[in-house]
Amino acid sequence: MSENKEKAEATEAAKPAGNAEATAKTEAPSRESRGGRGGKGGRRERPQRQAPAKPTTEDGVELTEKVVFINRCAKVVKGGRRFSFSALLVSGTGEGRVGVGFGKANEVADCIRKASEDAKGSLKRVSLVDGTIPHETYAEFGGGKVLLKPACPGTGVIAGGGVRAVCEAVGIHDVLGKSLGSNNHANVVKATIKALTQLRTREQVLGARGKHKEKAK
Repeated sequence: MSENKEKAEATEAAKPAGNAEATAKTEAPSRESRGGRGGKGGRRERPQRQAPAKPTTEDGVELTEKVVFINRCAKVVKGGRRFSFSALLVSGTGEGRVGVGFGKANEVADCIRKASEDAKGSLKRVSLVDGTIPHETYAEFGGGKVLLKPACPGTGVIAGGGVRAVCEAVGIHDVLGKSLGSNNHANVVKATIKALTQLRTREQVLGARGKHKEKAK
């Protein structure tokens, strides 16, 4: 009996040490060893997203793009409806160059990208004087009819829709504009660009006549 008691006492004495070792082995690592937050490895550094590069011309000038209109077309098929999109976009340098582009695709982003590429390749030079146009101009394209008049500094762009988009993209700060014909966005934009390309400064007119500015005075 005494031998059995001694063995039991020895076993009980060894238990705390064994439990302590097991507890130490199974104990979860500290927050510092795991990265600081919870048990999910801490905060991971997210890669910084770079902003998409703005389109530029061959001269390295950044273009300002304005989406005038996005049209959605639905085609009914056996399984349902399939959608396609078309975008009308105006692109300009803000310093006297502007173009219009049209793109079609099954996704909005793709049609805008196609329109941007189309507008980039159709930039036209416009003659401006002190942030406004040198004289009154009128143009028609299809059913679109646009009238533009110069304005004094501080007037702003008094126009709407496609006319405003073209004027802001080309860099006009003061102008009076009016659409007199169709409300079709494409025709209004093209009529506006046609009206702007008809502009001529005083120096250009005198140069075409073979005269100098001093003699005109």
